[in-house]
Amino acid sequence: MAAKNVNAVLAHGAWADGSSWAWVITALKSEGANVVAAPLPLTSLADDVAALERTINRVDGPIVLVGHAYAGAVIAEIKSDRVRALVYVTALAPDEGEKVADVFYRAAPHPLAPKLAPDANGLIWLPDAAFGNAFAQHASREDLAVLAAVQRPISPACITVPVCRPRWKDLPSWFLLAEDDRMIVPDTQRFMAERMKATIKAHAVDHTPIVTAPAAVTDTIHEAMAAVVG
Repeated sequence: MAAKNVNAVLAHGAWADGSSWAWVITALKSEGANVVAAPLPLTSLADDVAALERTINRVDGPIVLVGHAYAGAVIAEIKSDRVRALVYVTALAPDEGEKVADVFYRAAPHPLAPKLAPDANGLIWLPDAAFGNAFAQHASREDLAVLAAVQRPISPACITVPVCRPRWKDLPSWFLLAEDDRMIVPDTQRFMAERMKATIKAHAVDHTPIVTAPAAVTDTIHEAMAAVVG
């Protein structure tokens, strides 16, 4: 069960919006948890950190910050002393001075991973076919349709700037490692999680378990919340 006096603040990744957390939100809310999903513009890392800070300012009390995919870099930039733990869901965790792109492209991509490049407006979109091939290959047809329809493009300014000293160096962290991930290969996830000294929870899930395996995600959040209370 979720701790009712701890807030869970959720941050979505690239090519997603807050609706991607729907299954996790409803599960946590049904237990009486305080939970809110931050809307990230995906226009630059600094913009996304500022947006997450605005969401944090809307809640009172201790916080467990949860980031999916790209948002792992965002949650690690938050300096609020009310943040007591971090949860990485198949997320990217660059170290100080590294860029998100450095860890994303650390290893050879999965054969079905999409080839990504900015469009004429300088934004990176995920091809519709990539949602079923790599982003959430375990999702239902209905969920895939929604993911593709609501996707937000990401700016290269999110992934090409060095990060500051990440908070995972100072806070207890959990890492849900997706063994069937085709976007961020599992070896890269394990490298980051072990470097962070995170508590690792490995599951046979795809890149988007917040949609396809929400119970695994909520179980990890529960554990972080319990540690904060303890």
